Amino acid sequence: MSEILVRHATPLDIQGILTLYNQGIEDRIATLEVEPKDISYMEGWFNSRSARYSVLVAVEGAAVVGWASLNKYSLRSAYDGVADLSIYIEREHRGIGIGSMLLTKLEEVTLCSGFYKILLFTFPFNGLGQGLYRKLGYREVGIFYKQGIIDGNFVDVMAMEKILRLEDVTK
Repeated sequence: MSEILVRHATPLDIQGILTLYNQGIEDRIATLEVEPKDISYMEGWFNSRSARYSVLVAVEGAAVVGWASLNKYSLRSAYDGVADLSIYIEREHRGIGIGSMLLTKLEEVTLCSGFYKILLFTFPFNGLGQGLYRKLGYREVGIFYKQGIIDGNFVDVMAMEKILRLEDVTK
């Protein structure tokens, strides 16, 4: 493995982000989405984001091998300090530390963007993902039973969270 660099995503990274997102859909381990997306979908997603909701990529040379994003958790203003997390790692690069690199950097960015908490949703059977989240201090909040349907089967979804800071939040 050559050097991995984590940085903010640019429009030039959209195709790589799309490729990994579609891997997550195909592998059925990272999203309730079941239909692969196309480049226009991902360009719309990327270009409609406000600066507060960062997208980071992990690159090896010119190749995107992982990405993570902060997403709006709720339209209600009471939740403005809570970010929803998405993370996708290229199949051949899973389990070698790229997720830790992305999440560590994303947590730094999260604090600078005025968030105090990160929330994520994962499948209970995604042990690799849960290992990453727990290693970095995320805790299980609960399970949404039969939250979605993939390939004709109900799927449970686990909620996890990490509180980054509380000082100055309620002042």
